[in-house]
Amino acid sequence: MIPTTFGVLVLTFVLFHVVGGSPAEVVLGKNASSESLAAFDAHHGYDRPLLMGRWSRIRALGDTPRETLTRHPESGLLRLPLTYALPAGLYRVNAGRVLIGLRESATGTTDEALVDGPAPLTFAVREGWTAVTLDVEGVTASRVRLEKGNRGLFDSQFVHYLTSLARGDLGQSIEYRLPVAQVLREGVGPSLALTIPILIGGTVIAVMLALLCAAWRGSVTDRAVLILSTVLMSVNYVVWVLAGQFLLAFKMRLFPIWGFESAAYLVLPVLIGIVSGLGRDVRFYRAAILDEIFKPYVRTAQAKGLSGHRIMFRHVLRNSLIPIVTYVSLSVPFLFTGSLMLESFFGIPGLGSVSLNAIHSSDMAVVRAVVILGALLYQIVNMATDVCYAWLDPRVRLA
Repeated sequence: MIPTTFGVLVLTFVLFHVVGGSPAEVVLGKNASSESLAAFDAHHGYDRPLLMGRWSRIRALGDTPRETLTRHPESGLLRLPLTYALPAGLYRVNAGRVLIGLRESATGTTDEALVDGPAPLTFAVREGWTAVTLDVEGVTASRVRLEKGNRGLFDSQFVHYLTSLARGDLGQSIEYRLPVAQVLREGVGPSLALTIPILIGGTVIAVMLALLCAAWRGSVTDRAVLILSTVLMSVNYVVWVLAGQFLLAFKMRLFPIWGFESAAYLVLPVLIGIVSGLGRDVRFYRAAILDEIFKPYVRTAQAKGLSGHRIMFRHVLRNSLIPIVTYVSLSVPFLFTGSLMLESFFGIPGLGSVSLNAIHSSDMAVVRAVVILGALLYQIVNMATDVCYAWLDPRVRLA
């Protein structure tokens, strides 16, 4: 679990960084000034390297066309107009000579410092001062690169993200202006209220129908249930939602169509969730049970005179639970991440609806948190399922 979970965190972090683009531009807009973008990056740690590195590029040079840059009137060095004053710290520029225009933060006193040496040139801005201008030599205007020194090799966005996760800090939602953890907590309740009845009700009904089909295999009842299951599997999920809303809610007025004000608002989406997955579940459980019915221990139980009811529930069902538990365990993370389709169509403010809104608004912090939450839940559920195998089957031992 540990290396897999770490791999999921790394992959998710890198993918969302590539897909999401600059968080500063997403929040502030592409027309924001370079100074505000740089301040946002510095405040949220986005001016650090992605995974690791001693240096990271900063936005201090802005978007000024390099062909318009001028020369220092006395030294003749290329003048770089900084979009914001560089605070105290260590910096590096790919030049062999730098004239730094300094200003004392407290008094406003100005000063200049000339630094030269082999490129790239490292210089420091001492405490209490800021760098307001940079004049460089030995590099063309189109190739100037200014970087900020970090506290160490692992002073990176990823390490900062891992330490934040360890503290339970999932970041800040730009859409809701709230901590991501609070947004997820508010969505978990409605999602569980919707998905737990779907999982429990769908599993119980499907297992009962599968036992009925297996006990009366080959009969008219068995074939009728199989035909009905195939029909249920063949109808698209959206059709069930639209048909249920139009016939049961709009025409017959049996259920409310939209909202989350009471338990009555959950009845119709729960029914649709159970019906839409019933066909697939029945066929899988029936196949798992039939694999057990033809085994020798069933014939032995029949020879001892046990009733068919006792054989099916006491022996066959218990020995069929390993594939059934495995199948059900794959749906458990769905309990927490929510049903995107049902929540969207019925206006239920669960995690599915939160995820969809976050995607539309490019709220990457929320989307990334939901993805990581789902991945971690899969890991935990898979481990719990493996432990359950030893409890269900005496032949399985935990190593």
